[in-house]
Amino acid sequence: MAIGELQNSVAVITGASSGIGAATAQAMSRAGMRVVLAARRVDRLRDLAANIHANGGEAVVFEIDVAQAGSNEQLLAHATRAFGVVDVVFANAGYGAEMAVHDMSMTEIREMFEVNFFSATELISLAAREMIAQNRPGHLLMTSSCLSKFTIPYLGMYAATKAAQAMVTRSMRFELAPHGIEVSSVHPVSTATEFFQQASLRGGMDPQGKTVANHAPKMFIQTPEQVANAIVRCLRKPKSEVWTSLAVRLASGIINAFPGMYDIALRKQAKEMLHSQKKRLNRVKN
Repeated sequence: MAIGELQNSVAVITGASSGIGAATAQAMSRAGMRVVLAARRVDRLRDLAANIHANGGEAVVFEIDVAQAGSNEQLLAHATRAFGVVDVVFANAGYGAEMAVHDMSMTEIREMFEVNFFSATELISLAAREMIAQNRPGHLLMTSSCLSKFTIPYLGMYAATKAAQAMVTRSMRFELAPHGIEVSSVHPVSTATEFFQQASLRGGMDPQGKTVANHAPKMFIQTPEQVANAIVRCLRKPKSEVWTSLAVRLASGIINAFPGMYDIALRKQAKEMLHSQKKRLNRVKN
């Protein structure tokens, strides 16, 4: 795949059954790419593939639990059997939990890192090795987060996994540049997907209450399609980080330059979220 030329190139997407993954698969297909859709919810993948086929695109489905050993090798092998090559890998699978760090067990912490960081790193590393062996350029991406640059209460462990992703992709970008392989991290802000509802449920918080997504100003809540279109633009004109909000990107710099100011806001938010959690627990007891 020549950089910027997407027609007939092949993309592997994990976490493709909903949200950013599904929207990106559709955007890539509209750009002329052939897509390999990977996730656990096969019924959703099949519906997505059918929609892509109906619109003249090409898509194949692969059921995967990214935390299972050997799953990434099987995914790349499936993609190669289906289309002959792999040009783009988008490691998008991941999840969060609205929980205080001290309330998380080490098993829960390890599981989150396994899915969000270790599996994603393994996937793009395996793809990189194959591209190098074939002397073939390509593009590797991970869905990180704006929270890779700053954190908020009750999403600290999730933010830690995303910060790790951002650091690894940044390093890999320059390690792989001599081989003609681009590497990018994607940093969405609050996105209108299932993510925050699922994060609330995992953390035992009220998905109908004041979750993180509801705390965010409307101007900072974006659709998965906005993120998907930004990713396709990055494939056409590669860059190290894909941001969908200039305001949040600038704010992250200010936050890191003046952490004391940000601490004031975080204290208030932490109290509000703790109060919301206590109200939920009281409703359950009553």
